[in-house]
Amino acid sequence: MANSGASDAQVYVIDDDESARDSLEFLLDVAGIRVRSFPSADAFLKASPPLPGACVVTDVRMPGLSGIELAEKVKERDATVPVVVITGHADVPLAIQAMKAGAADFIEKPFDDEAILSAIRKALQRKNEDDVLASEQSEVRERLASLSTRESEVVEGLVAGKANKVIAFDLDISPRTVEVYRANAMMKMQAKTLSDLVRMVTIAKLA
Repeated sequence: MANSGASDAQVYVIDDDESARDSLEFLLDVAGIRVRSFPSADAFLKASPPLPGACVVTDVRMPGLSGIELAEKVKERDATVPVVVITGHADVPLAIQAMKAGAADFIEKPFDDEAILSAIRKALQRKNEDDVLASEQSEVRERLASLSTRESEVVEGLVAGKANKVIAFDLDISPRTVEVYRANAMMKMQAKTLSDLVRMVTIAKLA
């Protein structure tokens, strides 16, 4: 599970320390993770490599743009890209700023190999989960949009835990009519059970 999604991902390492770059590049390569490194945030932004499916690993303190400023730039281009920040002990306040700028995690120097690999894999896993959720949300919202006004009202009642008779009273229709709307809504939503329906609506309402 720890490697889930990592083999298909691209990690970009941005650090002005050549030895640190080479070491991390070697580590990721051995771990079977595609990696490309850059000596500065400016060089990375100038190259403008593809971001979908990627993870950015950046040092905080670098000549030119800092790691915090890079995190902000990356998030402007693609808010889904995880950014892992590497920081010296004295840079923890800066790392916290980076987290506020959208960084997924920060690792203090000196770090061991497993610590950085774990942080990268977790960031990639979260991104995969976010991508799956976003795709499911889109599908569910399309299905919800296909419901008629009455079907939507019935679904809202069901999700609120109301019985058919209560929904019928609220909408001033017969319980039998509620059952018809319910059946139609379940079919359009592709929900096999009421719990399926509740789960779908809950997912659709997530920000």
